[in-house]
Amino acid sequence: MAADPKKTTRFKAQKQAAQNRRATFDYVIEEKLETGIVLTGTEVKTLRQGRASLADAFAGEMKGALYLFNAYIPEYGQAGAHLQHEPRRPRALLVHRRERDKLLGAVRRDGMTLVPLSIQFNKRGLAKVILALAKGKNKADKRASVRDREWSREKNRLMRDKG
Repeated sequence: MAADPKKTTRFKAQKQAAQNRRATFDYVIEEKLETGIVLTGTEVKTLRQGRASLADAFAGEMKGALYLFNAYIPEYGQAGAHLQHEPRRPRALLVHRRERDKLLGAVRRDGMTLVPLSIQFNKRGLAKVILALAKGKNKADKRASVRDREWSREKNRLMRDKG
């Protein structure tokens, strides 16, 4: 019996194209949301190579829509000069109107920040941005998170050595 074509996909798991590892250190994550992103062909090819960076990226409002700013997706080397994209251009994020209004309201009202955590490809091969509604940490909070992380590593070492 042949495999069901609906169940077999080209992408077996979600593939990370870019990750913002600094975000969880600098911010307290309140809520996560998966959004679509509008990309050109060369940007998709560069993302599939895993060459993007979200280090200084953030999301915000422009022309009444939600955009991703300052995300670095380098030019695709195999494309011609006339097909290239601008590496740090603002990219539109695709969310429902209610979600957009809720996120932008929290940003305006509560002083929250929209931080991209990662860009990944779903099972259908579409690029998705995991966006977080976050609140910035102060210096003492950052020290506490470092202390907790070091204690959990030490605890794991102790348990491994004893057991």
